[in-house]
Amino acid sequence: MTNREALGRLRWRSRRGLLELDLVFERFWSSGVELAPKETQVLERLLAMPDNDLLDLVMGRTETGDPEVGALVQKLRA
Repeated sequence: MTNREALGRLRWRSRRGLLELDLVFERFWSSGVELAPKETQVLERLLAMPDNDLLDLVMGRTETGDPEVGALVQKLRA
């Protein structure tokens, strides 16, 4: 699978049940963000989270002890 195909799948998986998360991810993908292979793996981990936990991270209500996750969450918040 090419990186472009992987990103397309991640983009599809980023469609969430919460409107707030959909808006965050739509802005994220629309920005033309470039993800390194490691960031792609981190995004996969984030997308495996329940919507409410992911929203809490993105909104800054909770923090993560994982610096890689924290860096990607910062990109989502931007």
